Amino acid sequence: MRYTPKDGFPYYFELAKKDSLSTLFATAATFTFLSTIDEKKAAHRYEPNKWSIKQIIGHITDHERIKMFRAFQLSRNENIQLWGYDQDFLTNNSRFDELKIELLVTDFYNVRKSSLSFIETLSEAQLKKTGLAQQHEITLVDFLKSIIGHERHHLGILKERYL
Repeated sequence: MRYTPKDGFPYYFELAKKDSLSTLFATAATFTFLSTIDEKKAAHRYEPNKWSIKQIIGHITDHERIKMFRAFQLSRNENIQLWGYDQDFLTNNSRFDELKIELLVTDFYNVRKSSLSFIETLSEAQLKKTGLAQQHEITLVDFLKSIIGHERHHLGILKERYL
């Protein structure tokens, strides 16, 4: 892999570039995996100042919500910066640790269903629209794929460091 998480968009895109959008957004593997995590495990942090599993699930959901809104804006020709937000600020001001993991997974699933519904409405011309993600000019289709790459990144961390 040429990129690291610090590279942002290119790293996340690289994790998902080979699959089609419909395959990436329709797969149930993530939700099957997350549904195996019980409430006690969901509170786990592998180090004191790291996010809990619940916070990671909430963060992935927040990320998809934010990025799908930006994808919507780009699809409608709004000139916006596609990348960047303060993930720690959003997570620190959430209630993720107070919520049941089942609710967090359900919320994520519902966001994903909404994302897939939106993607199905896009034309080929819309998917080819370009915008800026950091210093990279990217197509909407590549931007959408990076959302799943971000998810894959965090699922890898969950499997490697948490479970």
